[in-house]
Amino acid sequence: MESKTRRTLVKSAPELWELADDLARMEAWMGGLVGTTHPIAIEITDRDPERILGWRSADPGSHARIALELAESGFGTAVKITAQHSRPDPGDAIAALEGLLDELGSPERRPFVAG
Repeated sequence: MESKTRRTLVKSAPELWELADDLARMEAWMGGLVGTTHPIAIEITDRDPERILGWRSADPGSHARIALELAESGFGTAVKITAQHSRPDPGDAIAALEGLLDELGSPERRPFVAG
């Protein structure tokens, strides 16, 4: 089954790329897509820096894929996510993808350092 979602985030493509191109995050997002709370090992399938990032589950029992596309859009970056999965309820997959967008769009909390 295929699920899609999109949103324009008020961050630059380089900022979003730095967050998304992170193995631990991609494994956690894959876990969310397949419906588990633990990370799922992944294999990168497509990487065009600051534009396209695709990965699939490396678990032989799971046939899930996620593709993230970034495009400049006015005062932010349009983010489109397409996922292939075998979840029986597509609403669960959409919720996982919306959570991914929420995480990408949330402000990064960096510790204050007095200088």
